[in-house]
Amino acid sequence: MEKFYKDLVNLPGAPSFEKPVRDFMRKELKNYTDEIIEDRLGSIFGVINKGSTGPKVMIAGHMDEVGAVVTGIKDNGLIQMTNLGGVHGNVFLSQHMDIITDNLEEIPGVTASKPPHLSRGSNEKPKPLEFKNLLLDIGADSKDHAKELGVKIGQQIIPHNNYTVSKDGKKYFSKAWDDRFGCGMSLEVAKNIKKENLNCELYTGATVQEEVGLRGAKTAAGLIKPDVFIAVDCSPCADVFDGDDVSGKIGGGFLLRFYDPSAIMHQGMKDFITKVADENDIKYQYYKSMGGTDAARIQLANGGTLVATIGMPARYIHSTTSMISEDDYLEVKKIVLAILTMFDDKTVEDIKRNV
Repeated sequence: MEKFYKDLVNLPGAPSFEKPVRDFMRKELKNYTDEIIEDRLGSIFGVINKGSTGPKVMIAGHMDEVGAVVTGIKDNGLIQMTNLGGVHGNVFLSQHMDIITDNLEEIPGVTASKPPHLSRGSNEKPKPLEFKNLLLDIGADSKDHAKELGVKIGQQIIPHNNYTVSKDGKKYFSKAWDDRFGCGMSLEVAKNIKKENLNCELYTGATVQEEVGLRGAKTAAGLIKPDVFIAVDCSPCADVFDGDDVSGKIGGGFLLRFYDPSAIMHQGMKDFITKVADENDIKYQYYKSMGGTDAARIQLANGGTLVATIGMPARYIHSTTSMISEDDYLEVKKIVLAILTMFDDKTVEDIKRNV
């Protein structure tokens, strides 16, 4: 994988705190695109083949990762938090987390957990833990000490990253694969797509605030007004949890999201993508999800937009560490580069008619 994937996952960027990621995207996109555009919430795109008379095609990951925000400091120096994005309290118990200060310094901490010794002899039973009830211990002795260390209300909190490559060299462990992977793929598109091979005006980049309601997708679609939108997003696999044929597995190829509660895949798009994949021996798997992506919001924009989600299989997303595979990365890259060079007026009209 390109080095910028590692660079991306190591950056902090909870919802509405995406600036470091956006700055990185801007720097990279400038090298390969005709123009950089941003909406007022901070979504960013590079334009390729600007001025084409063909359709407008938009492809994006999202910059934000699940995290939290400082909501209080207790007298004993422990930090109170509220989650940003969908997380489970029990998953984040006893985990290394960093408060990111206003000048992007890290204040390390660990979420407080009660050892079993302190419950021994009582009738206390383990129960589901809400994230808002977790406390972050940064080693501060008091509220004033925490403030002296740089803590302020409203600062972002993210998992401390420990980027690791598996023993076989083909799996990658990290925070924020959801969805810095999609950001990285949009950079790969900018780097590898040749203007002369396009019959469309292409917008490649990333949105903000996906994890808190697909907010950046709405504003970005209002700015670009695409005819076609492709979301590239990490999707949770259930292969180690007795999953079925449509719950995704590592190494099975890209995920074709034919259903989620907010976006049932357009039949023309499904037929188009599967045909391209079959003709080019690109591995894929049908995927049913109970969550949504930016495609759900953009399909309703501008009188209706043709959308699809190309999923990257990932284990353990919305936790402190998730896992992806090199093999699946290659299949995602193949299908994305293949379909983008095929969008022209006729192809889009053919897809529309097959609704």
